[in-house]
Amino acid sequence: MRGEVTWLMLVYKVPVDPARIRATVWRRLRALGAVYLQDGIAALPASSQAERALRALQREISGFGGIGYLMGCEVIAGQVEIVATYNRARDDEYVEIIGRCRDFEAEIESEIASQHLTYAELEENDEDLVKLKAWLAKVQERDQLGAREAPRTIEAVARCEVALEGFAAQVYEAEGSK
Repeated sequence: MRGEVTWLMLVYKVPVDPARIRATVWRRLRALGAVYLQDGIAALPASSQAERALRALQREISGFGGIGYLMGCEVIAGQVEIVATYNRARDDEYVEIIGRCRDFEAEIESEIASQHLTYAELEENDEDLVKLKAWLAKVQERDQLGAREAPRTIEAVARCEVALEGFAAQVYEAEGSK
């Protein structure tokens, strides 16, 4: 943990029906990297970007017929637990990326084993790597408190880059010999 963290806390209540409203709020909070302290109470480390996003969400909640309060706060007791909850959420995201990296590497190995050495396969795998990198960048942007799985995830994505480069070399050789 990098010193004491100041938090933004959104306390809200939305109508029960339609359920899509709750799902929309949940998805937006998740995309921001917020963690729930309990139902209807989500927290994010304070930043001007987070504040703008939460203010917009608070207005949206009001537009849905709900009510929302946005607060800036310091934690008097329980800071370690909130930081741990926040970092656990980032680690979960990192672990998911690591799993996708394993899938990516397995796909490359499969393409090589089955001799699917074509530009089309290379392009498809290149697009997948671009998506992995973009996903990693989003999680890293949210990872303001130093989640443990970041280095392992960065290494996994780097391995994917190496695997793709090796696959590309084989594709260029195969296509050049046709």
